[in-house]
Amino acid sequence: MALPEKWIRRVTELVGEKYVVSEGSTLEAYAHDEFALESIAVLPRAVVMPGSESEVADVVRACADHGIAVTARGGGTGLSGGCNPAPGGVVISLGRLNRVVDTDTVDRTIAVQAGMTLQQLYAEVKQLGLFFPPHPGDEGAFVGGAVAANAGGARAVKYGTVRRFVCGMRVVLPDGSVSVLGGKLLKSSTGFHLKDLFIGSEGTLGIITEVTLSLMPPPAYSTTLVAPFDSIHNAIEAVPAIMQSGSIPCAVEFIEHTVLKCAEKKLNRSWPARSGTASLMIILDGKSEETVMEDAEALAGVLEEAGAGDVLVAEESAKQAEILEMRSILYEALREATVELFDICVPVSQIAGHVDFVHELEQRHGCCLPTYGHAADGNVHTHSLRRKLAEGEWGEELPNWEHVHETVREEIYRDAIARGGVISGEHGIGTVKRDFLIESVGEVQVELMRMIKKAIDPRGIMNPGKVV
Repeated sequence: MALPEKWIRRVTELVGEKYVVSEGSTLEAYAHDEFALESIAVLPRAVVMPGSESEVADVVRACADHGIAVTARGGGTGLSGGCNPAPGGVVISLGRLNRVVDTDTVDRTIAVQAGMTLQQLYAEVKQLGLFFPPHPGDEGAFVGGAVAANAGGARAVKYGTVRRFVCGMRVVLPDGSVSVLGGKLLKSSTGFHLKDLFIGSEGTLGIITEVTLSLMPPPAYSTTLVAPFDSIHNAIEAVPAIMQSGSIPCAVEFIEHTVLKCAEKKLNRSWPARSGTASLMIILDGKSEETVMEDAEALAGVLEEAGAGDVLVAEESAKQAEILEMRSILYEALREATVELFDICVPVSQIAGHVDFVHELEQRHGCCLPTYGHAADGNVHTHSLRRKLAEGEWGEELPNWEHVHETVREEIYRDAIARGGVISGEHGIGTVKRDFLIESVGEVQVELMRMIKKAIDPRGIMNPGKVV
């Protein structure tokens, strides 16, 4: 259905003809995020690329006046269909809003527009001599999107998710008004914490246009440990001992060696641990080399007592980068046959049991479910594959993989919920997990979310159909 001519003229006058696309192949790039199945893609009726917050507000106001659904889009790196447009809706792409607004080394904050990529943000923060700890993985993600999804990543075990570092934001509301939430503040007991409503709301309440982030002094030194175990179960069972050792790691990742074979082939490089069937990768950082290495030595002893083989300690930054790259490339290495990458989160004490359950599903359904994740924060990533995988080599397509995927998906979600977990630890709900939200958190919570959505967005134009 064509957009009203009056709306097209109005929006074109607001942002310029160059920045309004209502036909052609360009629209296809905005129909989906990185979720694998194309069946959830929706072609937008138009893509608008405003160049300022005031233009975003004006475009939203025009959409509100015509009852047109709006979906804000950042880097499109999501994995839950969260930025896929609503049927009949338009996309507001924030890529032109990519400037630094303010830097403050006294209050240790940086304010940036929502369209800045994480890669740009890290570079800007480094120039300030400061540190922004969250690292969700894909540096092409936009800051606004990372906040809207409350992105996590491996460093969450020590530093927390993006939410911990958001101290202020500017938001365009569904009627086109602009609200300033928070600021350069570490504390506030002044009314409801409305800022926190928008973090993780996936663009369903408003469009984040600017974010103020708190920063930290950078760690002076870091090192990486790789500890091999004879089974993934034993590797994960060692995590509580790590967390009770007195040192707080920056990251604790668990990886099965069968999964690593795909990364080894892609990078033409070998994982440093050649024994065992699974590894823990632990990153330590701190104020000095001496304290970090003392912690590393003590932790190696804890790991060996917990059943690890010879623990590798990578002191050189180049070797640390190689190890981290192998962990980081796992998604790309498995991507060609991935139907869905789950990101359930359970209490740390339940990870081993859940991973055992995933392997039981493999045996029961004859499918391949490579699994790895953030061992010290309970976030488990399982790939549902449409093809067989053995020793890093792809095999034939699994018969009836669509049905197997849906069955496995429900069982994985229900096992996570039964263990006191949730269906998403960092990727968000979007459209992909929406139908499982009530089962995950209960009707009462979902009804509260609906009430909040209706209060802020009574016409339901802001990224409708997502989350609730």
